[in-house]
Amino acid sequence: MAKEDYIVSLDIGTSKVRVIIGEPTGNSLNIIGVGSASSQGLRHGAIVDIDKTVDSIREAVDHAERMVGIRIPSAYVGISGEHIQLHSSHGVVAVSSADREITDEDIERVLQQARVVALPPEREVIDVVAKEFVVDGLRGIMDPRGMLGVRLEVDAYLITGSRTAIHNIVRCVERAGLEVANLVLAPMAASQIALTQDERKLGVALVDVGAGVTSVSVFANGVLMGTSIIPIGGDYVTQDIAIGLRTNTVAAEQVKLRHACAMVEQASEHETFRVPRMGSNKEAEFTQYDLATIIEPRMQEIFGLVRKEVEKMGYADELPAGYVFHGGVMSTPSAAELAGEELQAPVRIAVPEFLGVRDPSFVNGVGMIVYAARTGLRPSSADYNGGARQVRSSNHVGVFARIKDWLRDFV
Repeated sequence: MAKEDYIVSLDIGTSKVRVIIGEPTGNSLNIIGVGSASSQGLRHGAIVDIDKTVDSIREAVDHAERMVGIRIPSAYVGISGEHIQLHSSHGVVAVSSADREITDEDIERVLQQARVVALPPEREVIDVVAKEFVVDGLRGIMDPRGMLGVRLEVDAYLITGSRTAIHNIVRCVERAGLEVANLVLAPMAASQIALTQDERKLGVALVDVGAGVTSVSVFANGVLMGTSIIPIGGDYVTQDIAIGLRTNTVAAEQVKLRHACAMVEQASEHETFRVPRMGSNKEAEFTQYDLATIIEPRMQEIFGLVRKEVEKMGYADELPAGYVFHGGVMSTPSAAELAGEELQAPVRIAVPEFLGVRDPSFVNGVGMIVYAARTGLRPSSADYNGGARQVRSSNHVGVFARIKDWLRDFV
């Protein structure tokens, strides 16, 4: 039977664990399966209970496997959090070919040279990303392949993370029965589908408003310039609703999903709903307007913190492309309008253009698949075993294997 290629991503979030299966077809990509489960073992984006996290991963994987009819042995795993840091680095090598033409091998060698830095023992290198190449003193080169030169340099940055946090993620995934094909920095992956090439070059803030944390990443000149975490997210909106309506968090989450509006002035006083009251068998009736008076202040606070974080990173007045948001809470009606008013800048919501995942909450998971496909490091070669298609890794990339061809993302 014909063999097929699959790419599987695993997005471990504070509220949801999502497994997405992609199938490359020529120059395009199809999303053929999605599995999700409630996340029970994370708080503010960090793992606090390994057993519960493992159970959530298993449930999401099982959901995806049953949807598509395959067995998934490995996946690309997204990583983010307060422990992520960027470090500037520089690498220098001599061009190896006799005719002085720069090849892929030279680029790989100079990137590996840039990785040779002294790091504290508790830090682990996740990736290395080229900012620019320098050929015999000529700067500003993004793709030196095919050029002639004697000396090749690279200005790059290392993406590092806490060794403990990384190993905890890997341990959870492996205990759930999966192999980690590679770790992918979530903002880098999300940028593949959330940002245009012009936005990345001109300057833009990519903001992921998750359930437990909000991630702020700034891109300029085509590369990631900085990333930061705000320990507040959509769960705070749910908690505010629960307190304001005096109901339980489950009912508050359902109300948020079905009736929420981020701006009071656009909320309806005619749309009503009922919720159970805490300590009572009775239900109370509220309007969307009542709900908006609770949601808007918290959303304003989140957007205000995003602006302050961008200012701390030194890019307050250097974002011509404005802000691009994603994350489940950004699907709330009027959220983009409120963000635009609060930030006083262009704002848009990123949504994947694939059937079945057209929601801001799927940007990270789909982005990882696109990122893996473009870099060429992906599980492939599915065959049939006992009537079920089984995905197998043909390139055997290890947990900490690095992406070698960064240029495809920046040219």
